[in-house]
Amino acid sequence: MRMKSMRVREELVSRFFRYAAIESQSNGRSQSLPSSPGQAALAALLADEMRAIGLEDVFIDAHAIVTGVRRGNRPAAPPIGFIAHLDTVDVGLSPVVRPQVLRFKGEDLCINRQEDIWLRVAEHPQILDWLGEEIIVGDGTSVLGADNKAAIAVIMTLIARLDHEVGHGDVFVAFVPDEEIGMRGAKAMDLSRFPCDFAYTIDCCELGEVVLETFNAASCEIVFTGVSAHPMSAKGMLVNPLLLAMDFISHFDREETPECTDERQGFFWFKDLIANDSVASLTALIRDFDTDGFNRRKHRIAEVAEKMRSRYPTGNVRYQITDTYRNISTSLARDERAVAL
Repeated sequence: MRMKSMRVREELVSRFFRYAAIESQSNGRSQSLPSSPGQAALAALLADEMRAIGLEDVFIDAHAIVTGVRRGNRPAAPPIGFIAHLDTVDVGLSPVVRPQVLRFKGEDLCINRQEDIWLRVAEHPQILDWLGEEIIVGDGTSVLGADNKAAIAVIMTLIARLDHEVGHGDVFVAFVPDEEIGMRGAKAMDLSRFPCDFAYTIDCCELGEVVLETFNAASCEIVFTGVSAHPMSAKGMLVNPLLLAMDFISHFDREETPECTDERQGFFWFKDLIANDSVASLTALIRDFDTDGFNRRKHRIAEVAEKMRSRYPTGNVRYQITDTYRNISTSLARDERAVAL
């Protein structure tokens, strides 16, 4: 049993390193799907590997959405699915990922000697949960991309090792692009190629943890138009769009932010701001578990925008709110088989 466990571990690590080597950051400025060529390259690799391990009906569409199925051996068993996303988040770091395996002995870890980058226990105390374990880290110049390539490695290893001695129904697999920029790939899926009764998204958390509830989520783009003037004679005329954006943010409760909330508390996350003399563009994410609270937060955006228009009559504020996804608990309430299984 120990040898089998070690082989599974080795396969997981090997797959993760292989997938991490492909640059697949999503690009929120692109209107294409997928938004980056690396996602298509990763999709092609996965499609080849899925065929090699015996999946049937493997298909990759024009949007780099990959689907396939491991046929079941129990006709009465419900078809289930596993899904993960191809893209990694772009936070302005290098797209090149250099993963490494280190054993954590309770001390700070040097992950990049050349750049003197350290993973410090005081800054990341959660690492103490893995005392004595081997962990995978990057080199500090990029995101690791475990979100979501660790999940891809898990799903591929699971499907490759699914023993026919274990009774199961059809098991569908899907890998989709551009989850990090609004779940674009999931929204473009052809569900006729993923005809399972329910599916499990592998995208976080602790070992053995099952998440039965998600936020209601929306994104909001707020554009501030100012009035440009030469600073020598700007009094009474110039409207600085950058300051408009800062004033807008100041109207929201500083405690209702990701770094100040937990459990079932909702928040606003002001995450991107681009500005010049004439225009500023601000991106906000809205999150709330409760539907009424979610709607109140969207209404708060509208209230503050109107207040800003009144305060700066020669400038302008406009916004667009786009719903991203809804709390899955409402669906689980209608069919609890996914939880019971």
